[in-house]
Amino acid sequence: MADSSDPNPPTTQNSQTILDGNQLIAKALARFGVDRMFGVVGIPVTSLANRAVSLGVRFIAFHNEQSAGYAASAYGFLTGRPGVLLTVSGPGCVHRLAGLSNAMANAWPMVMISGSCDQKDFGRGDFQELDQIAAVNTFSKFSAKAKSIKEIPDCVFQALAKAGSGRPGGCYLDFPSDVLHQTISESEAESLVAAAERFRESEKVVNVQSSQIEEAVSLLRHAERPLIVFGKGAAFARAEDELGKLVERTGIPFLPTPMGKGLLPDTHELAATAARSLAIGKCDVALVVGARLNWLLHFGEPPKWSKDVKFILVDVDKEEIELRKPHLGLVGDAKLVLEKINKEIKDDPFCLGKSHSWVEAISNKAKDNVVKMEAQLAKEVVPFNFLTPMKIIRDAISGLGSPAPILVSEGANTMDVGRAVLVQTEPRTRLDAGTWGTMGVGLGYCIAAAVASPDRLVVAVEGDSGFGFSAMEVETLVRYQFPVVVIVFNNGGVYGGDRRSPDEISGPYKDDPAPTSFVPTAGYHTLIEAFGGKGYLVGTPEELKSALSESFSARKPAVINLIIDPYAGAESGRLQHKN
Repeated sequence: MADSSDPNPPTTQNSQTILDGNQLIAKALARFGVDRMFGVVGIPVTSLANRAVSLGVRFIAFHNEQSAGYAASAYGFLTGRPGVLLTVSGPGCVHRLAGLSNAMANAWPMVMISGSCDQKDFGRGDFQELDQIAAVNTFSKFSAKAKSIKEIPDCVFQALAKAGSGRPGGCYLDFPSDVLHQTISESEAESLVAAAERFRESEKVVNVQSSQIEEAVSLLRHAERPLIVFGKGAAFARAEDELGKLVERTGIPFLPTPMGKGLLPDTHELAATAARSLAIGKCDVALVVGARLNWLLHFGEPPKWSKDVKFILVDVDKEEIELRKPHLGLVGDAKLVLEKINKEIKDDPFCLGKSHSWVEAISNKAKDNVVKMEAQLAKEVVPFNFLTPMKIIRDAISGLGSPAPILVSEGANTMDVGRAVLVQTEPRTRLDAGTWGTMGVGLGYCIAAAVASPDRLVVAVEGDSGFGFSAMEVETLVRYQFPVVVIVFNNGGVYGGDRRSPDEISGPYKDDPAPTSFVPTAGYHTLIEAFGGKGYLVGTPEELKSALSESFSARKPAVINLIIDPYAGAESGRLQHKN
């Protein structure tokens, strides 16, 4: 029998405890180990959320399904466990495809759960009717619909297991409203949940032969200009210790992708980020760990890379390796594969040394570029450009020490400049637009970070356009009192207000605001104040320093509305050639 304090106790029938579909889903989720859930409730899943909460699952309620979906996907990355998203039927399911697709694009584990219409009424125009299995198919590695209450535990365990197995990604569960209202005895429910345990997948993938490890080490050993590249796949695998051992033992320079930053400190003497063009353009062997040779790495092709470079690609997904056709592919979990590489090197060590010509070339180029950047950052420009406030933010974050804040960044120029200026020193402390270049992830990611790492401050550095996608979620920050400080670079629009050439200003609607324009100097800080949070309006270095100091110390929800020159930065950031 349920404890009398349970706000939603199971019903009893003939002295036997009876559970409905909502209770059984909650029971299965809790048994698997789910303790956090994100979503927007409504017909027919409100009871499911309440039942989950009564079993110890913290439910974070959002205003917008897209933001909740982005939160669930990022939570999967930050914790290594599937983020769970709850959605209503029909349009709710569609709205949350943004989060599910984001999880698939970034290879993050996530399970999306949706209610759906009564099975007997499907095809007759029922309330919010949709073939949701078909709708999610493109964005899901596994989908299941429970057609009766007895199928619920197997569906739940399979989805949660598959989300994190192999190449992680999004999975989908569909629960028709009639199934949610079916009932079952507690004893039978317990038997079904116990039987579903068979779907747990605890083994991590490692499918490499010792000869392949020997070949990889031989390639690195005999390379004249080796490079180690790692990405968010290595971050997800918790491979930072093994990466550290590899770099220290071999003296090979390293280059992280944006969300790989922090696995090894940006300040490390072998970091090649500030010499990126030289590193990828001249290396002859590149060990790429948990990073895809996609647009972020120029597809591994000339002219950015040497035509003769030999790639050693470590990826958990065999299909990814087959697609990229590297010189050597190692299929497996990044941490486990690196453990094998490190063991092979330990038995027969080698190290480039600081005086090695390649190490010196990378080091000298990086130092030169850092000096040039610091000279630009030393100039205080008011009205603000992007660099002046970014340096102040960098220094304020650095002053916090450890544990370092989790940085969330989105927006074309804001994200691009931030990636070059802001420093990551700890693993999984940077979240940005990712593989898909997704705008609108900001507030969802902030909430995921606050839930996943409650001991850390969360700092969002956002363009005003990116912030606008999910700005209403500042109420969610205040409601839960999450320690999140959102800094909005306000330049009056997408890329910065009206940048049209005279010949583009014509036609019957030429007097309308430009497609890229927002209200100039909009009062974004007052939005959070409406809900009881703290807002700041800043336009000078002194005002920004004061706002950062006060908000960082308070560790309360805050929005800093940072007014910058609308003509600072460039259209489309660093991707002008694509627009």
